[in-house]
Amino acid sequence: MPPTLDRDAFCRELEAYLCRKNEGHLIRIVGPAFERVQAWADQGIPIKVAQAGIDRYFERYYRKGPRRRPVRIEFCEADVLDAFDDWRRAVGVSVVAADPDGGPPVEEPQPVQSRHRRSLKTALDSAMARLTVLRGSSLLGGVADEPLDAAIRTLESVRPDAEHARGAARQAVLDAAERAGRPGLRPPRSPAGRRPAALTGEARSELEPFRERMAPEAHQQARAAAVARLVRQRFGLPDFSL
Repeated sequence: MPPTLDRDAFCRELEAYLCRKNEGHLIRIVGPAFERVQAWADQGIPIKVAQAGIDRYFERYYRKGPRRRPVRIEFCEADVLDAFDDWRRAVGVSVVAADPDGGPPVEEPQPVQSRHRRSLKTALDSAMARLTVLRGSSLLGGVADEPLDAAIRTLESVRPDAEHARGAARQAVLDAAERAGRPGLRPPRSPAGRRPAALTGEARSELEPFRERMAPEAHQQARAAAVARLVRQRFGLPDFSL
């Protein structure tokens, strides 16, 4: 297993976050709920990933109508674990399972889960819409205008082929979209030419529980993927892997 996070701090931070989501209503994480959240820490779930899972539950809860009662942390477990699965796939971290013969823990491949997939044309339209909104905003301070313009032009050029593309043709559209997004996924530089330390530091912190069992090259690749994911979240960029 990955080295555990600080269990108590992890639980208290999620308790405070849940309180804010519940509009100040405090639901203590104690007893079986505390043990359940401790297990999340033992798995190495980053705190912000767990919070994203809680957000997913609340979004679905509010879509059902007016909130009727405060949400307990146990209700969010499936969404937290789903968010963790998404994070692992995004950064390339696998699950570590105990060796049944008593040997050291081993990495266990995860089965590919079938998910509802949007049409390629719909995914491209969504990506172009996000890029257009970002291009017209001041969020990036104009430093990424050219990469964004280039990405939009690339997506526009492959969009006519997306609706009926199959097999190799579909993969060609996917590859073009992913190449288009690479420049925009780099953290913007400051006027001094430095990338913001907050994103790289956060990525490093997310991966720390898994670092001991990762080869240096794998860890470096995972950190780059984690930074790219954080950039997408922070600036509202689409996932060009579609």
